[in-house]
Amino acid sequence: MAKESMKAREVKRAKLVAKYAAKRAKLIEEGNYEALQLIPKNASPVRLHNRCKMTGRPKGYMRQFGISRIQFREMASAGLIPGVKKASW
Repeated sequence: MAKESMKAREVKRAKLVAKYAAKRAKLIEEGNYEALQLIPKNASPVRLHNRCKMTGRPKGYMRQFGISRIQFREMASAGLIPGVKKASW
């Protein structure tokens, strides 16, 4: 599991991105890059990183389900994800 501080940092970044989204779009449209430099770095959407909703794992994230590959496999094996079953041939 990820450290709580890492999860909190991602949440904080997401809030900053949402707060400055309109302002960033307006400044980019105007071409005012000097003013864009004054916005906090963490307000850039590029700095966001997808994390597993259950464990906070940053790698192996499955966008369609919002969880990591490990959690996906455990839940699929337990039958908790509808329409998903282990392949066998």
